[in-house]
Order: sequence, then structure tokens, then C-alpha cells
Amino acid sequence: MSGLVNALVIVAVVALVIVRQFRARAIGTDRRWWIVPVILAVVALREPGLLDAHHRTESALLLAAELLIGLATGAGWAWTTRVWVEPDGVVWTKSTKSSVVVWIIGIALRVGVFGFGATTGVHQDSSALLLALAATLLVRSGILLWRAQSLTAVPARATAYGDAVRGSVWKERA
Repeated sequence: MSGLVNALVIVAVVALVIVRQFRARAIGTDRRWWIVPVILAVVALREPGLLDAHHRTESALLLAAELLIGLATGAGWAWTTRVWVEPDGVVWTKSTKSSVVVWIIGIALRVGVFGFGATTGVHQDSSALLLALAATLLVRSGILLWRAQSLTAVPARATAYGDAVRGSVWKERA
């Protein structure tokens, strides 16, 4: 896949993720949450230009930094996402304003890594960014799934007759 196609895939995935994260969504704990990150990683790893042939060590260090930023961004994004359980037991998620801050910091750090690589003459392919995006989505999805399962693992309070009664409750005199 060419760099242009990788760039389009990255933009499409990021746009889809950003649009979906600010809408409340039910999260299923039985879905295959890891499929999209694995597909992105496979596409990234199939590219021959993941490491610069002339600066292997430096490009490997930049790739490691990119992956660490991706992991940290995914974790920060997952922990700043609001997770709650509705009375019917469905777990919902919605990103918060803090999630936007996490995204901005993650993007700024990635731009810094890219700028550092450009100033030192290390070629960085778009597949490194694609791999980091896969790490971000994998960590975020895994943490959200873990948080959702921890919320649903709490046994629901047993209901008793009259729990749904609204208004004032009065006691009869004997």
C-alpha cells in the first residue's frame, strides 16, 4: 500500500473514531473489539518502509517513541471516557472534554516525534503512524472493556415489591 493510501486510511479511521467518541454508545462486552486494531497493525507491518534503511537504530527508537505515545494516548483516552450502566444493565460510554485534551497532547507529541525525525534526517513512513494508531485503539478498547466488565460484574440490587412506587410513602397506623 502506498503512503497516500496509508494516509487516507489514517484520516478515515481517526475521523470515524473522533465522530463516534462524542456520542453516547452502548458498549458490548462480547464483541470482537480487537479486530480493527489488528487489521491496522497488519497493514502497517506489511509495509517495507517501517524502518529507515539508512538509520535503522534511530528509526527504531522513533518507532518505539511513537508506539509509547500511542499506548499512553489510548490509556489516557480510555480513562477520561465516561462509562456508566443504565438500569437495564447496558453499559454506555462517551468521551469527555478531558479526552479532547488527551487527543491534542497525543497529536502534539506525534508531531514532535515526526519533527525530530525530520530534523535528524530519519525517514518515517506513514506505516509507523498507522501502527501507533492501532496501539492507541487496542489499548483504549481493552481498558474500556475492562471498565465495562467491572461495572457489570457488580450484582444488581434485588428489587422488592414497591421499589418502583414514586411519591411519598405513608405508614398505616395500627
